[in-house]
Amino acid sequence: MKFLFDLFPVILFFAMFKWGEGNPDAAQSLAQQYLGGLTSGAATSAQAPIMLATAIAILATFAQIGYLLLRRRKVDGMLWVSLAIITVFGGATIYFNNETFIKWKPTVLYWCFGAALVVAHMLFGKNLIRLMMEKQIALPDLVWQRLNLSWAGFFAAMGLVNLYVAYSFPTAFWVNFKLFGFTGLMIAFVVAQSVFLSKHVKDQR
Repeated sequence: MKFLFDLFPVILFFAMFKWGEGNPDAAQSLAQQYLGGLTSGAATSAQAPIMLATAIAILATFAQIGYLLLRRRKVDGMLWVSLAIITVFGGATIYFNNETFIKWKPTVLYWCFGAALVVAHMLFGKNLIRLMMEKQIALPDLVWQRLNLSWAGFFAAMGLVNLYVAYSFPTAFWVNFKLFGFTGLMIAFVVAQSVFLSKHVKDQR
């Protein structure tokens, strides 16, 4: 359930873009009506889908945090970071009518996550992956270090993959990859980590 909750803005981004892509005139009219006062110029029918999708993703991220606050639940630091990044880069995309900014958003977010893991470990002696998982699983210190570094490396690689797809393929392909490609890569990495961890858990028994 949390997985779907985390994907909520991405799913809405995808759905809105696909709708706008299939209905360019309606999307342009909608973008002009609701985003016209926020842009430096009128959006074309080609620009409208990504602008509407970006606006929906920003609102969805605010809605996520609002829901958690209303339910008096903890808002993860990563969600606050995500909100800040999508507001800045998404806002720039809407204002400048330029999809480049929102395409950089996943890369900046992934690199922030990776940098946080490395900086916390090197400067403060804290293993953030261990802090999140040690209540569920017991592992040797060396394995925790490898796990932390592997996640940092994964986030760094995901950021590079995003840039490659964003600059090598049409926007529609990037939007598809943003939902299905990144989700698939994340699942594959988690499965690989589970296999790796299962060996060390057995060794501890």
